[in-house]
Amino acid sequence: MDKFVITIARQYGSGGRTIGQMLAKELGVEYYDKDLIIKASEESGINIDLFAKADEKSKSIFSKLKKKNYGGDVLSPDSSDFTSEENLFNYQAKIIRDLAEKESCIIIGRAADYILKDRDDVLSVFVHAPQAFLMEQAAKKHSMSDRDLEKYIAKIDKARADYYKSHTGREWTDARNYHLCLDSSRLGFERCVEEIIAYMKIRQK
Repeated sequence: MDKFVITIARQYGSGGRTIGQMLAKELGVEYYDKDLIIKASEESGINIDLFAKADEKSKSIFSKLKKKNYGGDVLSPDSSDFTSEENLFNYQAKIIRDLAEKESCIIIGRAADYILKDRDDVLSVFVHAPQAFLMEQAAKKHSMSDRDLEKYIAKIDKARADYYKSHTGREWTDARNYHLCLDSSRLGFERCVEEIIAYMKIRQK
C-alpha cells in the first residue's frame, strides 16, 4: 500500500478515537492525537499548557466572524502574537504537515482534514452518530445524569465546531469537507475500520 494519511474528525461519543486506534493497529502505522501538542510545544518552545488550553477550542468570541483563516505561516518568538491562538494552531498545523510528508499515519481532529486538503494521499473521515448512541458511549466514561451528560456532549462538540470554524472558515459537520462520513452506531467500530480501509484502497487505485 502506498503512503497515506487518514484524518478523523468525530462527534464526542461517536468512537472516532477508538476507530482511529483500531485503524492504526490494523494498518501498522502511527496514531497521533494529543501527542501532536507535545510535538508542537517542543518545536516552538511554547509552554505545553498553552497548547493544552487551546486544544480543539476557540477562545475568540468572534470565531464565527473571523476572516483570516489558516495560512500556514508560524510567527517568530519576537512577535507580540507568538503565543496567540492563531500561532498555536499554526505550529500544530506545521507538525501535522511534517508528519504527512514523511510517514503514513492516523491523525485525530485538530482540523487536519483542512490543513492537508491539498494532498492527494490524504483520506478525510467524519465519524458521527445519533444522540442516543453518543449518550450511551459517553456514559461509559462519565458518571452524570442524562441531562448533564447531554450538556457535556453539546459543550465539547460546540468547542470543536467553533475551533474548526475559527481556523478554517468552514462548518465542522458539513459532509462536503470530508471524503467519507460514517455513522458508527449503524456500522459498529470494526465495520467502520473496514469501510475506511476499503475506501482508501479504491482511492489509491
